[in-house]
Amino acid sequence: MDEDTPRTDGGTERAEPTEDVALDPWGSASVGDYADLFEEFGIEAFDDVAESVADPHYLMRRGVIFGHREYDAVAEAMANDEPFAALSGFMPTGDPHIGHKLVFDEIIWHQQQGGDAFGLIADLEAHSARGMSWDEIDEHARNYLLSLLALGFDAEEGELYRQSDNREVQDLGFELGSKANFSEFEAIYGFDGETNISHMQSVITQTADILYPQLVDEPKPTVIPVGPDQDPHVRLTRDLATRVRYFKVTEAFASFELNDDERQLVRAAYDALAAGDESDGDAEVDVRCGDAAEWLADYEPPETDSEATDLVAAKSTALDKLRAGGKEPLRPRVRFFDRNATEEAFEALIEAVDGEKRVFEGHVDAFDLTREEAEALARDVEIDHDGFGFRQPSSIYHRFMTGLTGGKMSSSVPASHISLLDDPEDGYDKVRAATTGGRDTAAEQRELGGEADECPVYELYAYLLAGDDDELTKTVYSECVNGERLCGGCKEQAAELMSEFLEDHQEKRAEAEELLDDLDIDLDSDRRGTGGEH
Repeated sequence: MDEDTPRTDGGTERAEPTEDVALDPWGSASVGDYADLFEEFGIEAFDDVAESVADPHYLMRRGVIFGHREYDAVAEAMANDEPFAALSGFMPTGDPHIGHKLVFDEIIWHQQQGGDAFGLIADLEAHSARGMSWDEIDEHARNYLLSLLALGFDAEEGELYRQSDNREVQDLGFELGSKANFSEFEAIYGFDGETNISHMQSVITQTADILYPQLVDEPKPTVIPVGPDQDPHVRLTRDLATRVRYFKVTEAFASFELNDDERQLVRAAYDALAAGDESDGDAEVDVRCGDAAEWLADYEPPETDSEATDLVAAKSTALDKLRAGGKEPLRPRVRFFDRNATEEAFEALIEAVDGEKRVFEGHVDAFDLTREEAEALARDVEIDHDGFGFRQPSSIYHRFMTGLTGGKMSSSVPASHISLLDDPEDGYDKVRAATTGGRDTAAEQRELGGEADECPVYELYAYLLAGDDDELTKTVYSECVNGERLCGGCKEQAAELMSEFLEDHQEKRAEAEELLDDLDIDLDSDRRGTGGEH
């Protein structure tokens, strides 16, 4: 990453979490402190994986994309020219605006990097969760798709669809629903006895949407670009993708089972003891459970380890298991658990495992396979026997744009956002009237500099108006904070750029009309309904 590129997070170090954060996919989209998400929900900092992206999108370079879940799998596939996919959905409850453009751009960029791209209209969600009529949904769906196409989505190479028309998605949702329960919906979404069943059903449909690209051709790394408010859908889908798998593959050391923290401790014990018992060259290392228990009793996890607290808690149970194992040899192996496999699939797995193996009721231990080889074998056997073989989906998260009037950007407050359908002159006027991070007077601005990191107008440059031109964002940022740029001139420049963008975008939308009409997507629904939650 270019350290000189101004970032929307001010280039600050990762902060400690300040308070609990609630993520509601249907609530007001805002997060007080993005650092809280790293600790509270396990979202990882995008900076940790950014260097593996050869030519990152400007939203990545500028810190707008701030977090991820397992994006390294997508980045690796991208770098090695292997199959991967990108998908995101749009709930058609109003006009598409510049906040939605972030997701449009992220899908298109991944398509341009060679990924299979999918854009879906979440019409079942709009109807069940927001009570939108089907006529309203049809109108808004058309507008979203036109903007996506106008911004560069290649409909011949990618796929666009409506939830309500995709039978494969609905069938997959039915299967995934058999692995979910209401208590999870209560915990994740706050659903209760007043939540309508269709709303719950739309959630399962969205998990099927997220996994749908893996039904096309083969399971592959798939990234879901979203705002952090949509993370509950990603977390649930990652869990369900695992639960429907035929086999679970873990690392094991003996006949007994270990959880992840215990396994880390036993691995440390084995590695230490095996390293001290290798004087015989190629002779098989003889480590016993009791020996590992003695070593582990004196072991203290490094204080710098962020997981040290969990490991200390696991040490007692790991010791109990090792001591109970006594003289049993401690030997690393991979273990295949039968989770949902048919009898034929389990027998096929046993047959497919090469080298030394031990077969038990419900699981198989393999001594000559790496974890990676075992995962690939389990997936191949599953797919050969009519299973899904899903990989857990990845995700990336972008910051929310600040409203032009300050605070949240809201579709219900026209002055706070710019619609992609706005007249260019209206877009110009909204930017000219926007709140800034400037000082009270021009003299103060020249003396103290502006607060670009708190400025909705600077965000417009960083998120949209500068496009791929990092030099423009650097100039605007440095001139602002150094007091060389006053808000009036800055807003005038931004307003002119916004007017030009809207004019160009709407010309391209007009050109996309014919293309959209030729696509196999029904935008004149004949569905009837009473609406959902109001």
